[in-house]
Amino acid sequence: MTLKGKIAIVTGAAGGIGYGIARKYVAEGARVAIADLKADAAEAAAKELTTMGPGEAIGIAMDVTNEDQVNAGVAAVVAKWGGVDVLVSNAGIQIVHKIEEFPFADWKKMLAIHLDGAFLTTKACIPHMKAKGGGAIIYMGSVHSKEASPLKAAYVTAKHGLLGLARAVAKEGGAYGVRSNVICPGFVRTPLVEKQIPEQAKTLGISEDEVVKRVMLGQTVDGEFTTIEDVAEVAAFFAGFETNALTGQSVIVSHGWHIE
Repeated sequence: MTLKGKIAIVTGAAGGIGYGIARKYVAEGARVAIADLKADAAEAAAKELTTMGPGEAIGIAMDVTNEDQVNAGVAAVVAKWGGVDVLVSNAGIQIVHKIEEFPFADWKKMLAIHLDGAFLTTKACIPHMKAKGGGAIIYMGSVHSKEASPLKAAYVTAKHGLLGLARAVAKEGGAYGVRSNVICPGFVRTPLVEKQIPEQAKTLGISEDEVVKRVMLGQTVDGEFTTIEDVAEVAAFFAGFETNALTGQSVIVSHGWHIE
């Protein structure tokens, strides 16, 4: 299993988990498109990763909820490198509210980024994967693809939905060598998670330390955050596994928070 020479698109990759996955892929010799809403940040990340090598990266401006932008971004990657071997649908946000106080606009925004984005990027990439005789689609789920937590109705709904999408894509793509899997991390201390700590402390009426120790890490086996590097290792494994023996599956990376 190798990523050398593979062509990958990673969404939401200018920072956080997406950047960590892109960094791992470039280190393994892949060519990676950093697709992000923030064009300048995508370009900067791509230059940094290309300098590290031995692979290379380019920045692509992409709002994953905009079909025209998704199609244009994928087309630009194909024009430059000749195809797509790996899609990592990683772009996501977090908004927390009690269900009865959840603004409908925020609900729709959450589902659009997580689910519409996964659908649109998959739809755009699959024809190119079929043309090459196969490919790997990796969705960034969460332990919340398996579990529920208070204040996260939209997020839990979206992450559960990715499991269904991945399974459907696995069934449709199998005959063409297109594999589809989901990574389900626990809490990773990214800016997305850092933002949640004071928000949840305020909403739940507890200290920020209690949010970390009890809400986020209370169910782990060791009280530790999952790391970006942990997630990137699994993303590299899924991308490099080249048979239908591993498709339609989900792998939990959570320090034992959820075990099945």
